[in-house]
Amino acid sequence: MAEAADHEKRAGFVALIGAPNVGKSTLLNALVGAKISIVTPKVQTTRMRVRGIAIDGAAQLVFVDTPGIFSPRRRLDRAMVDSAWASSQDADLVALVIDAKKGVKDDDEAILSGLAEVRPAKVLVLNKVDLVDKQVLLALTQTFNERLAFAATFMISARNGDGVDDLRHWLAAHLPAGPWLYPEDQISDAPLRQLAAEITREKLYLRLHQELPYQSTVETEVWKELKGGAVRIEQTIYVERDSQRKIVLGKGGQAIKAIGAAARADIAKAIEQPVHLFLHVKVREGWGDDPERYREMGLEFPKE
Repeated sequence: MAEAADHEKRAGFVALIGAPNVGKSTLLNALVGAKISIVTPKVQTTRMRVRGIAIDGAAQLVFVDTPGIFSPRRRLDRAMVDSAWASSQDADLVALVIDAKKGVKDDDEAILSGLAEVRPAKVLVLNKVDLVDKQVLLALTQTFNERLAFAATFMISARNGDGVDDLRHWLAAHLPAGPWLYPEDQISDAPLRQLAAEITREKLYLRLHQELPYQSTVETEVWKELKGGAVRIEQTIYVERDSQRKIVLGKGGQAIKAIGAAARADIAKAIEQPVHLFLHVKVREGWGDDPERYREMGLEFPKE
């Protein structure tokens, strides 16, 4: 694709915000056209701000997938919610993503109140519209627009792609004029080590989300380029108790083998290189209160 002339270019940040599990990560991946953010049924899968980069005509859009906004109970919860609100304040445009199937929930009410104080222009994105009656969608559109002055409303299905192109085109047209912020072929600003760790965490949650508590994390410890173009990756899955370690390993090591196989395939696809992946499971008690872990996730460590 030929790069647009400098005088035509637009570029800016679009924050995707909303309650947990409304489909923000699925939408980010659809907008970018590649897997950037992990997607699982587990609430609060997204912990850090994940940036995906897309080109639409003369515009470069930097989408920021934020942690879901909800009523925080723990320190990590507060850090994620603070990160989401900071992203909305710093963005050029804000897209509020709503699960149309669930309608208006308490978390949505709280987000609407908070958005009233947010400076950037806001658009309403009703997701999962393929699962909802048209009259319900029209009523939802009216309800939300009566609560807040949205610049536009979009009805989409992030899962099957319906309406996603229209949303991206509108956002691209309303970004500020200016040079692009990243190289034309870059689709994320996440380091590969971080992307690989997030992919493994996704597979961990998909395999064990009913059994494994929320407090688990993955860190890429070794990334070594090998002769022939392959990569050796060593990662550690950290849990808080030995009983959780046993769950991750599974009987005869079956769970960790399945997680590793699934993660290896997705990492290889993402980095377009053969991957040799080695997973370790360790207990790190109280990691949720360790400031260093927050810094590694790109989060501010909240004070008590």
